[in-house]
Amino acid sequence: MIDGSVLIGSQAIRREAAFHAVDPATGETLPQGFAEATAEDVARACALAAAAADRFGGLEPRARGAFIEAAAEAILAIGDVLVETAMSETGLPRVRLEGERMRTGNQLRMFAAELREGRWLDATIDPALPDRAPPRADLRRMNLPLGPVAVFGASNFPLAFSVAGGDTAAAFAAGCPVVVKGHPAHPGTGELVARAVQRAVAEAGLPEGVFSYLPGRANALGAALVADPRIKAVGFTGSRAGGLALMDIAARRPEPIPVYAEMSSINPVVLMPAALAARAEALGAAFVGSLTLGAGQFCTNPGLVLAVEGPDLDRFAAAASDALAGIEPPAMLTPGIHAACGRGLAALETRAARLATGQAASGPNRCSAAIFSVSAEAFMADPALGEEVFGAVSLIVHCRDLAELAEVVAGLEGQLTASLQLDPADEGAAAAILPLLQQKAGRVLANGWPTGVEVTPAMVHGGPLPATSDGRSTSVGTLAMARFLRPVCWQDIPDALLPPPLQAANPWQLPRRVDGEWQA
Repeated sequence: MIDGSVLIGSQAIRREAAFHAVDPATGETLPQGFAEATAEDVARACALAAAAADRFGGLEPRARGAFIEAAAEAILAIGDVLVETAMSETGLPRVRLEGERMRTGNQLRMFAAELREGRWLDATIDPALPDRAPPRADLRRMNLPLGPVAVFGASNFPLAFSVAGGDTAAAFAAGCPVVVKGHPAHPGTGELVARAVQRAVAEAGLPEGVFSYLPGRANALGAALVADPRIKAVGFTGSRAGGLALMDIAARRPEPIPVYAEMSSINPVVLMPAALAARAEALGAAFVGSLTLGAGQFCTNPGLVLAVEGPDLDRFAAAASDALAGIEPPAMLTPGIHAACGRGLAALETRAARLATGQAASGPNRCSAAIFSVSAEAFMADPALGEEVFGAVSLIVHCRDLAELAEVVAGLEGQLTASLQLDPADEGAAAAILPLLQQKAGRVLANGWPTGVEVTPAMVHGGPLPATSDGRSTSVGTLAMARFLRPVCWQDIPDALLPPPLQAANPWQLPRRVDGEWQA
Protein backbone atom coordinates (compact mmCIF):
# COMPACT_ATOMS: atom_id res chain seq x y z
CA MET A 1 0.00 0.00 0.00
CA ILE A 2 1.19 3.50 -0.86
CA ASP A 3 -0.43 6.41 0.93
CA GLY A 4 2.42 8.91 1.16
CA SER A 5 3.20 8.33 4.82
CA VAL A 6 6.29 9.03 6.86
CA LEU A 7 7.38 5.76 8.49
CA ILE A 8 8.98 6.23 11.91
CA GLY A 9 9.68 3.00 13.72
CA SER A 10 6.43 1.02 13.73
CA GLN A 11 4.27 4.06 12.91
CA ALA A 12 2.94 5.31 9.59
CA ILE A 13 2.21 9.04 9.84
CA ARG A 14 -0.13 10.52 7.24
CA ARG A 15 -0.20 14.23 6.49
CA GLU A 16 -1.25 16.57 3.73
CA ALA A 17 0.62 15.85 0.51
CA ALA A 18 3.65 18.09 -0.01
CA PHE A 19 5.05 16.70 -3.26
CA HIS A 20 4.40 14.30 -6.13
CA ALA A 21 6.61 12.12 -8.30
CA VAL A 22 6.87 12.76 -12.05
CA ASP A 23 6.79 10.12 -14.78
CA PRO A 24 9.97 11.13 -16.65
CA ALA A 25 8.90 9.29 -19.81
CA THR A 26 5.79 11.44 -20.22
CA GLY A 27 6.53 14.47 -18.06
CA GLU A 28 3.23 13.95 -16.23
CA THR A 29 2.83 14.44 -12.51
CA LEU A 30 1.73 11.21 -10.85
CA PRO A 31 -1.46 11.36 -8.75
CA GLN A 32 -0.25 10.01 -5.39
CA GLY A 33 0.91 12.72 -3.02
CA PHE A 34 3.58 12.30 -0.37
CA ALA A 35 4.20 13.91 2.98
CA GLU A 36 7.39 15.81 3.69
CA ALA A 37 9.17 14.60 6.81
CA THR A 38 9.82 17.33 9.36
CA ALA A 39 12.66 18.15 11.72
CA GLU A 40 10.55 16.64 14.50
CA ASP A 41 10.27 13.42 12.48
CA VAL A 42 14.05 13.33 12.12
CA ALA A 43 14.51 13.73 15.86
CA ARG A 44 11.94 11.03 16.66
CA ALA A 45 13.43 8.55 14.19
CA CYS A 46 16.96 9.16 15.49
CA ALA A 47 15.84 8.80 19.11
CA LEU A 48 14.21 5.45 18.34
CA ALA A 49 17.30 4.32 16.44
CA ALA A 50 19.55 5.21 19.37
CA ALA A 51 17.26 3.32 21.75
CA ALA A 52 17.41 0.25 19.51
CA ALA A 53 21.16 0.30 18.91
CA ASP A 54 22.42 -1.77 21.84
CA ARG A 55 19.92 -4.58 21.45
CA PHE A 56 20.18 -4.77 17.67
CA GLY A 57 23.98 -4.54 17.73
CA GLY A 58 24.19 -7.27 20.35
CA LEU A 59 22.09 -9.82 18.47
CA GLU A 60 23.68 -13.14 17.67
CA PRO A 61 24.70 -13.04 13.99
CA ARG A 62 22.32 -15.86 13.10
CA ALA A 63 19.36 -13.91 14.45
CA ARG A 64 20.33 -10.70 12.69
CA GLY A 65 20.95 -12.66 9.50
CA ALA A 66 17.46 -14.18 9.74
CA PHE A 67 15.96 -10.68 9.98
CA ILE A 68 17.92 -9.50 6.93
CA GLU A 69 16.77 -12.54 4.92
CA ALA A 70 13.19 -11.89 6.03
CA ALA A 71 13.49 -8.33 4.76
CA ALA A 72 14.66 -9.66 1.39
CA GLU A 73 11.69 -12.02 1.19
CA ALA A 74 9.27 -9.26 2.18
CA ILE A 75 10.57 -7.05 -0.63
CA LEU A 76 10.24 -9.82 -3.20
CA ALA A 77 6.73 -10.57 -1.88
CA ILE A 78 5.54 -7.07 -2.82
CA GLY A 79 5.15 -8.46 -6.32
CA ASP A 80 4.65 -6.76 -9.63
CA VAL A 81 3.34 -3.52 -8.14
CA LEU A 82 6.89 -2.73 -7.01
CA VAL A 83 8.29 -2.99 -10.53
CA GLU A 84 5.36 -1.12 -12.06
CA THR A 85 5.64 1.70 -9.55
CA ALA A 86 9.37 2.01 -10.17
CA MET A 87 8.78 2.04 -13.93
CA SER A 88 6.33 4.93 -13.64
CA GLU A 89 8.62 6.93 -11.35
CA THR A 90 11.94 6.39 -13.17
CA GLY A 91 11.19 5.62 -16.82
CA LEU A 92 13.42 2.55 -16.51
CA PRO A 93 12.38 -0.58 -18.43
CA ARG A 94 10.80 -3.59 -16.74
CA VAL A 95 13.70 -5.95 -17.41
CA ARG A 96 16.18 -3.57 -15.78
CA LEU A 97 14.01 -3.14 -12.68
CA GLU A 98 13.27 -6.85 -12.35
CA GLY A 99 17.02 -7.47 -12.40
CA GLU A 100 17.57 -4.72 -9.84
CA ARG A 101 14.89 -6.18 -7.57
CA MET A 102 16.67 -9.54 -7.68
CA ARG A 103 20.01 -7.87 -6.98
CA THR A 104 18.48 -6.16 -3.94
CA GLY A 105 17.37 -9.49 -2.53
CA ASN A 106 20.63 -11.21 -3.38
CA GLN A 107 22.81 -8.62 -1.69
CA LEU A 108 20.69 -8.79 1.47
CA ARG A 109 21.14 -12.56 1.48
CA MET A 110 24.86 -12.17 0.84
CA PHE A 111 25.25 -10.06 3.97
CA ALA A 112 23.20 -12.54 5.99
CA ALA A 113 25.59 -15.30 4.91
CA GLU A 114 28.59 -13.13 5.76
CA LEU A 115 27.14 -12.53 9.21
CA ARG A 116 26.87 -16.24 9.92
CA GLU A 117 30.44 -16.90 8.72
CA GLY A 118 31.66 -14.52 11.42
CA ARG A 119 35.12 -13.42 10.26
CA TRP A 120 33.86 -9.84 9.88
CA LEU A 121 34.01 -9.58 13.67
CA ASP A 122 37.79 -10.17 13.49
CA ALA A 123 37.62 -11.68 16.99
CA THR A 124 41.22 -11.76 18.21
CA ILE A 125 42.58 -13.06 21.50
CA ASP A 126 46.09 -12.58 22.86
CA PRO A 127 46.05 -14.52 26.17
CA ALA A 128 47.78 -13.19 29.25
CA LEU A 129 51.45 -14.02 29.75
CA PRO A 130 51.88 -13.50 33.50
CA ASP A 131 55.36 -15.08 33.60
CA ARG A 132 56.77 -12.89 30.87
CA ALA A 133 58.96 -9.96 31.87
CA PRO A 134 57.20 -7.61 31.71
CA PRO A 135 53.91 -9.55 32.01
CA ARG A 136 51.34 -9.25 29.22
CA ALA A 137 47.71 -8.56 30.06
CA ASP A 138 44.87 -10.61 28.59
CA LEU A 139 43.85 -8.74 25.41
CA ARG A 140 40.74 -9.45 23.38
CA ARG A 141 39.47 -7.49 20.40
CA MET A 142 36.50 -7.51 18.04
CA ASN A 143 34.45 -5.15 15.92
CA LEU A 144 31.36 -3.40 17.26
CA PRO A 145 28.67 -1.48 15.34
CA LEU A 146 29.04 2.29 15.21
CA GLY A 147 25.39 2.98 16.01
CA PRO A 148 22.55 4.54 14.00
CA VAL A 149 23.33 5.14 10.33
CA ALA A 150 21.68 7.64 7.96
CA VAL A 151 21.22 6.32 4.42
CA PHE A 152 20.34 8.50 1.42
CA GLY A 153 18.47 6.84 -1.42
CA ALA A 154 20.07 7.12 -4.88
CA SER A 155 18.33 8.51 -7.94
CA ASN A 156 19.68 5.99 -10.47
CA PHE A 157 19.05 2.76 -8.54
CA PRO A 158 15.56 2.96 -6.98
CA LEU A 159 15.99 -0.48 -5.41
CA ALA A 160 19.61 -1.66 -5.20
CA PHE A 161 21.08 1.63 -3.89
CA SER A 162 18.08 3.06 -2.10
CA VAL A 163 15.82 2.20 0.84
CA ALA A 164 16.98 -1.41 1.28
CA GLY A 165 20.01 -1.19 -0.98
CA GLY A 166 23.66 -1.84 -0.35
CA ASP A 167 24.20 0.82 2.32
CA THR A 168 21.19 -0.28 4.36
CA ALA A 169 22.10 -3.96 3.97
CA ALA A 170 25.68 -3.34 5.10
CA ALA A 171 24.57 -1.24 8.07
CA PHE A 172 22.03 -3.85 9.18
CA ALA A 173 24.68 -6.56 8.86
CA ALA A 174 27.07 -4.52 10.99
CA GLY A 175 24.35 -4.21 13.64
CA CYS A 176 23.42 -0.58 13.04
CA PRO A 177 19.84 0.76 13.01
CA VAL A 178 19.08 2.72 9.83
CA VAL A 179 17.19 5.93 9.16
CA VAL A 180 16.60 6.33 5.41
CA LYS A 181 16.12 9.66 3.70
CA GLY A 182 14.07 8.56 0.68
CA HIS A 183 14.84 9.96 -2.75
CA PRO A 184 12.01 12.28 -3.87
CA ALA A 185 12.15 11.05 -7.48
CA HIS A 186 10.72 7.63 -6.61
CA PRO A 187 8.79 8.01 -3.34
CA GLY A 188 6.19 5.36 -4.11
CA THR A 189 8.86 2.76 -4.77
CA GLY A 190 10.61 3.84 -1.60
CA GLU A 191 7.48 3.57 0.51
CA LEU A 192 6.68 0.07 -0.75
CA VAL A 193 10.15 -1.17 0.16
CA ALA A 194 10.16 0.71 3.47
CA ARG A 195 6.86 -0.86 4.52
CA ALA A 196 8.30 -4.31 3.71
CA VAL A 197 11.34 -3.66 5.91
CA GLN A 198 9.10 -2.23 8.63
CA ARG A 199 7.07 -5.47 8.62
CA ALA A 200 10.24 -7.56 8.80
CA VAL A 201 11.39 -5.61 11.87
CA ALA A 202 8.05 -6.19 13.61
CA GLU A 203 7.84 -9.89 12.71
CA ALA A 204 11.37 -10.47 14.01
CA GLY A 205 10.40 -8.91 17.35
CA LEU A 206 13.09 -6.27 17.06
CA PRO A 207 12.95 -2.76 18.55
CA GLU A 208 10.96 -0.49 16.26
CA GLY A 209 13.84 1.96 15.95
CA VAL A 210 15.87 -0.51 13.86
CA PHE A 211 14.39 1.17 10.77
CA SER A 212 12.66 4.43 9.81
CA TYR A 213 11.89 6.04 6.45
CA LEU A 214 11.71 9.80 5.89
CA PRO A 215 10.41 10.99 2.51
CA GLY A 216 10.96 14.55 1.35
CA ARG A 217 12.48 16.94 -1.16
CA ALA A 218 14.11 19.57 1.03
CA ASN A 219 17.87 19.67 1.48
CA ALA A 220 17.18 20.77 5.04
CA LEU A 221 15.73 17.33 5.79
CA GLY A 222 18.98 15.57 4.89
CA ALA A 223 21.01 18.21 6.67
CA ALA A 224 19.02 17.74 9.88
CA LEU A 225 19.50 13.98 9.68
CA VAL A 226 23.29 14.21 9.31
CA ALA A 227 23.49 16.85 12.04
CA ASP A 228 21.52 14.81 14.59
CA PRO A 229 23.97 13.77 17.34
CA ARG A 230 22.54 10.25 17.50
CA ILE A 231 23.58 9.47 13.91
CA LYS A 232 27.06 7.91 13.87
CA ALA A 233 27.72 7.46 10.10
CA VAL A 234 26.20 8.32 6.72
CA GLY A 235 25.86 6.40 3.46
CA PHE A 236 25.21 8.57 0.39
CA THR A 237 25.11 8.07 -3.39
CA GLY A 238 24.60 11.18 -5.48
CA SER A 239 26.15 14.35 -6.81
CA ARG A 240 29.52 15.74 -5.83
CA ALA A 241 27.89 18.93 -4.55
CA GLY A 242 25.45 16.97 -2.39
CA GLY A 243 28.11 14.66 -0.98
CA LEU A 244 30.49 17.50 -0.16
CA ALA A 245 27.69 19.41 1.56
CA LEU A 246 26.91 16.44 3.81
CA MET A 247 30.61 15.94 4.55
CA ASP A 248 30.82 19.57 5.64
CA ILE A 249 27.83 19.22 7.98
CA ALA A 250 29.26 16.02 9.48
CA ALA A 251 32.69 17.59 9.97
CA ARG A 252 31.26 20.64 11.78
CA ARG A 253 29.34 18.60 14.34
CA PRO A 254 30.64 18.65 17.94
CA GLU A 255 31.28 14.95 17.31
CA PRO A 256 32.32 14.63 13.64
CA ILE A 257 31.19 11.44 11.92
CA PRO A 258 32.21 9.63 8.73
CA VAL A 259 30.23 10.26 5.54
CA TYR A 260 30.69 7.48 3.01
CA ALA A 261 29.67 9.35 -0.13
CA GLU A 262 29.85 8.02 -3.66
CA MET A 263 29.88 11.17 -5.77
CA SER A 264 31.40 11.44 -9.24
CA SER A 265 33.58 9.49 -11.63
CA ILE A 266 34.41 9.57 -15.35
CA ASN A 267 35.94 6.08 -15.39
CA PRO A 268 38.84 6.38 -17.86
CA VAL A 269 39.31 3.69 -20.50
CA VAL A 270 42.85 3.31 -21.92
CA LEU A 271 43.10 1.82 -25.41
CA MET A 272 46.55 0.27 -25.70
CA PRO A 273 48.17 0.38 -29.18
CA ALA A 274 48.18 -3.32 -30.11
CA ALA A 275 44.59 -3.84 -28.99
CA LEU A 276 43.52 -0.73 -30.87
CA ALA A 277 45.29 -1.89 -34.03
CA ALA A 278 43.80 -5.38 -33.83
CA ARG A 279 40.18 -4.56 -33.01
CA ALA A 280 39.44 -0.85 -33.32
CA GLU A 281 36.00 -1.34 -34.85
CA ALA A 282 34.86 -3.89 -32.29
CA LEU A 283 36.11 -1.70 -29.46
CA GLY A 284 34.26 1.31 -30.85
CA ALA A 285 30.94 -0.53 -30.97
CA ALA A 286 31.40 -2.06 -27.50
CA PHE A 287 32.32 1.34 -26.07
CA VAL A 288 29.06 2.85 -27.30
CA GLY A 289 27.12 -0.07 -25.83
CA SER A 290 28.59 0.68 -22.41
CA LEU A 291 28.29 4.44 -22.80
CA THR A 292 24.59 4.44 -23.66
CA LEU A 293 23.46 1.71 -21.26
CA GLY A 294 20.65 3.11 -19.13
CA ALA A 295 20.94 6.50 -20.89
CA GLY A 296 24.45 6.75 -19.42
CA GLN A 297 23.05 7.12 -15.90
CA PHE A 298 25.53 4.83 -14.20
CA CYS A 299 28.28 5.95 -11.85
CA THR A 300 30.60 3.63 -13.82
CA ASN A 301 29.82 5.13 -17.22
CA PRO A 302 32.94 5.35 -19.48
CA GLY A 303 33.13 9.14 -19.70
CA LEU A 304 36.78 9.31 -20.84
CA VAL A 305 38.78 7.41 -23.46
CA LEU A 306 42.57 7.77 -23.71
CA ALA A 307 44.60 6.56 -26.69
CA VAL A 308 47.59 7.40 -28.87
CA GLU A 309 46.50 9.37 -31.92
CA GLY A 310 46.74 7.88 -35.39
CA PRO A 311 44.82 5.82 -37.97
CA ASP A 312 43.81 3.14 -35.46
CA LEU A 313 42.22 5.66 -33.12
CA ASP A 314 40.48 7.19 -36.15
CA ARG A 315 39.02 3.74 -36.96
CA PHE A 316 37.81 3.41 -33.36
CA ALA A 317 36.19 6.85 -33.47
CA ALA A 318 34.51 6.11 -36.81
CA ALA A 319 33.06 2.85 -35.49
CA ALA A 320 31.86 4.55 -32.33
CA SER A 321 30.26 7.31 -34.40
CA ASP A 322 28.45 4.78 -36.58
CA ALA A 323 27.18 2.89 -33.54
CA LEU A 324 26.06 6.06 -31.78
CA ALA A 325 24.06 7.21 -34.79
CA GLY A 326 21.61 4.37 -34.20
CA ILE A 327 20.99 5.11 -30.53
CA GLU A 328 17.58 6.55 -29.70
CA PRO A 329 17.66 8.48 -26.41
CA PRO A 330 15.46 7.03 -23.65
CA ALA A 331 13.95 9.17 -20.93
CA MET A 332 16.37 10.18 -18.21
CA LEU A 333 15.55 9.51 -14.59
CA THR A 334 14.39 12.97 -13.56
CA PRO A 335 13.86 16.40 -15.11
CA GLY A 336 16.73 17.64 -12.93
CA ILE A 337 19.16 15.03 -14.25
CA HIS A 338 18.05 15.81 -17.81
CA ALA A 339 18.66 19.53 -17.29
CA ALA A 340 22.09 18.90 -15.75
CA CYS A 341 23.07 16.71 -18.70
CA GLY A 342 22.07 19.49 -21.07
CA ARG A 343 24.25 21.96 -19.18
CA GLY A 344 27.16 19.54 -19.30
CA LEU A 345 26.79 19.11 -23.05
CA ALA A 346 26.67 22.86 -23.56
CA ALA A 347 29.87 23.29 -21.55
CA LEU A 348 31.68 20.63 -23.58
CA GLU A 349 30.62 22.30 -26.83
CA THR A 350 32.75 25.31 -25.88
CA ARG A 351 35.82 23.25 -24.95
CA ALA A 352 35.99 20.23 -27.28
CA ALA A 353 35.00 19.12 -30.77
CA ARG A 354 31.79 17.15 -31.11
CA LEU A 355 32.67 13.90 -32.84
CA ALA A 356 29.35 12.06 -32.92
CA THR A 357 25.74 12.40 -31.82
CA GLY A 358 22.96 9.88 -31.27
CA GLN A 359 19.50 10.21 -32.69
CA ALA A 360 17.65 13.44 -32.01
CA ALA A 361 15.69 13.56 -28.79
CA SER A 362 11.92 13.40 -29.11
CA GLY A 363 9.83 13.47 -25.98
CA PRO A 364 10.28 14.76 -22.44
CA ASN A 365 13.53 14.41 -20.51
CA ARG A 366 15.55 12.91 -23.34
CA CYS A 367 19.13 13.87 -24.10
CA SER A 368 20.93 12.75 -27.26
CA ALA A 369 24.12 10.77 -26.62
CA ALA A 370 27.34 12.50 -27.67
CA ILE A 371 31.05 11.85 -28.04
CA PHE A 372 33.59 14.68 -28.05
CA SER A 373 37.26 14.81 -28.97
CA VAL A 374 40.19 16.84 -27.61
CA SER A 375 43.97 16.79 -27.53
CA ALA A 376 45.81 15.65 -24.42
CA GLU A 377 47.42 19.06 -24.15
CA ALA A 378 44.02 20.80 -24.12
CA PHE A 379 42.62 18.27 -21.65
CA MET A 380 45.42 18.79 -19.16
CA ALA A 381 45.13 22.57 -19.47
CA ASP A 382 41.39 22.69 -18.67
CA PRO A 383 40.24 20.96 -15.45
CA ALA A 384 36.60 21.41 -16.48
CA LEU A 385 37.09 18.76 -19.18
CA GLY A 386 37.59 16.20 -16.45
CA GLU A 387 34.23 16.85 -14.78
CA GLU A 388 31.50 14.24 -14.91
CA VAL A 389 28.52 14.71 -17.21
CA PHE A 390 25.88 12.33 -15.86
CA GLY A 391 24.51 10.85 -19.06
CA ALA A 392 25.58 9.18 -22.29
CA VAL A 393 28.41 11.64 -22.91
CA SER A 394 32.10 10.83 -23.31
CA LEU A 395 35.36 12.49 -24.32
CA ILE A 396 38.14 10.93 -26.41
CA VAL A 397 41.58 12.33 -25.57
CA HIS A 398 44.18 12.10 -28.34
CA CYS A 399 47.70 11.60 -26.94
CA ARG A 400 50.94 12.05 -28.89
CA ASP A 401 52.47 8.92 -27.39
CA LEU A 402 52.26 6.63 -24.37
CA ALA A 403 54.35 9.00 -22.30
CA GLU A 404 51.78 11.77 -22.75
CA LEU A 405 48.98 9.29 -22.07
CA ALA A 406 50.65 8.40 -18.77
CA GLU A 407 50.90 12.09 -17.96
CA VAL A 408 47.15 12.47 -18.50
CA VAL A 409 46.42 9.49 -16.24
CA ALA A 410 48.70 10.87 -13.53
CA GLY A 411 46.73 14.13 -13.50
CA LEU A 412 43.27 12.55 -13.18
CA GLU A 413 41.08 12.83 -10.10
CA GLY A 414 40.03 9.76 -8.14
CA GLN A 415 37.78 7.32 -10.00
CA LEU A 416 35.53 4.37 -9.28
CA THR A 417 36.98 2.41 -12.17
CA ALA A 418 39.79 2.47 -14.72
CA SER A 419 39.93 0.13 -17.70
CA LEU A 420 42.66 -1.18 -19.97
CA GLN A 421 41.94 -2.60 -23.41
CA LEU A 422 45.09 -4.56 -24.23
CA ASP A 423 46.48 -7.49 -26.21
CA PRO A 424 49.48 -9.62 -25.19
CA ALA A 425 51.80 -7.34 -27.15
CA ASP A 426 50.66 -4.43 -24.94
CA GLU A 427 51.56 -6.00 -21.61
CA GLY A 428 55.04 -4.47 -21.41
CA ALA A 429 53.73 -0.93 -21.94
CA ALA A 430 50.69 -1.62 -19.75
CA ALA A 431 53.00 -2.48 -16.85
CA ALA A 432 53.94 1.21 -16.73
CA ILE A 433 50.31 2.44 -16.97
CA LEU A 434 48.71 0.01 -14.53
CA PRO A 435 50.39 1.40 -11.36
CA LEU A 436 49.08 4.85 -12.25
CA LEU A 437 45.55 3.55 -12.78
CA GLN A 438 45.45 1.63 -9.53
CA GLN A 439 46.45 4.79 -7.67
CA LYS A 440 43.41 6.52 -9.15
CA ALA A 441 40.65 3.90 -8.98
CA GLY A 442 39.05 1.33 -6.70
CA ARG A 443 38.53 -1.20 -9.52
CA VAL A 444 40.84 -1.75 -12.49
CA LEU A 445 39.55 -3.80 -15.45
CA ALA A 446 41.29 -5.47 -18.38
CA ASN A 447 39.42 -6.00 -21.65
CA GLY A 448 36.06 -5.11 -20.19
CA TRP A 449 33.82 -2.08 -19.85
CA PRO A 450 33.11 -0.48 -16.48
CA THR A 451 29.31 -0.50 -16.49
CA GLY A 452 27.99 -3.36 -14.41
CA VAL A 453 29.08 -3.98 -10.82
CA GLU A 454 29.10 -7.58 -9.63
CA VAL A 455 27.91 -7.99 -6.03
CA THR A 456 30.53 -10.33 -4.55
CA PRO A 457 32.90 -10.36 -1.56
CA ALA A 458 35.84 -9.30 -3.76
CA MET A 459 34.14 -6.28 -5.33
CA VAL A 460 35.31 -2.73 -4.60
CA HIS A 461 32.96 0.07 -5.57
CA GLY A 462 34.84 3.06 -4.27
CA GLY A 463 37.88 5.14 -5.02
CA PRO A 464 39.84 8.25 -4.08
CA LEU A 465 38.08 11.62 -3.83
CA PRO A 466 35.88 12.70 -5.57
CA ALA A 467 34.75 9.21 -6.60
CA THR A 468 34.07 8.62 -2.93
CA SER A 469 34.71 10.56 0.25
CA ASP A 470 36.93 7.78 1.60
CA GLY A 471 38.94 5.75 -0.90
CA ARG A 472 39.58 3.06 1.72
CA SER A 473 35.95 1.95 1.58
CA THR A 474 33.49 0.25 -0.77
CA SER A 475 29.72 0.49 -1.04
CA VAL A 476 29.38 -2.90 -2.79
CA GLY A 477 30.53 -6.30 -1.54
CA THR A 478 30.87 -7.69 1.96
CA LEU A 479 33.70 -5.29 2.81
CA ALA A 480 31.02 -2.55 2.84
CA MET A 481 30.20 -3.63 6.41
CA ALA A 482 33.56 -2.29 7.59
CA ARG A 483 32.33 1.29 7.12
CA PHE A 484 29.91 0.84 10.01
CA LEU A 485 32.14 -1.04 12.47
CA ARG A 486 34.85 -0.01 14.92
CA PRO A 487 37.39 -2.15 16.81
CA VAL A 488 37.29 -2.37 20.59
CA CYS A 489 39.86 -4.06 22.84
CA TRP A 490 38.99 -5.58 26.26
CA GLN A 491 41.93 -5.88 28.70
CA ASP A 492 41.72 -8.25 31.68
CA ILE A 493 37.91 -8.14 31.64
CA PRO A 494 36.22 -11.03 33.54
CA ASP A 495 34.99 -13.75 31.19
CA ALA A 496 31.33 -13.35 32.10
CA LEU A 497 31.43 -9.66 31.14
CA LEU A 498 32.99 -10.19 27.72
CA PRO A 499 30.98 -10.23 24.48
CA PRO A 500 30.06 -13.83 23.57
CA PRO A 501 32.58 -14.15 20.70
CA LEU A 502 35.43 -13.37 23.11
CA GLN A 503 34.32 -15.58 26.00
CA ALA A 504 36.31 -18.73 26.73
CA ALA A 505 33.42 -20.99 25.70
CA ASN A 506 32.81 -19.05 22.44
CA PRO A 507 29.02 -19.67 22.72
CA TRP A 508 28.27 -18.34 19.23
CA GLN A 509 30.87 -20.73 17.78
CA LEU A 510 32.41 -18.10 15.50
CA PRO A 511 35.97 -18.21 14.14
CA ARG A 512 38.60 -16.49 16.30
CA ARG A 513 42.30 -15.74 16.03
CA VAL A 514 43.97 -16.96 19.22
CA ASP A 515 47.67 -16.32 19.74
CA GLY A 516 47.96 -15.53 16.05
CA GLU A 517 46.23 -18.71 14.79
CA TRP A 518 42.72 -18.81 13.36
CA GLN A 519 40.44 -21.34 15.04
CA ALA A 520 37.12 -22.46 13.61
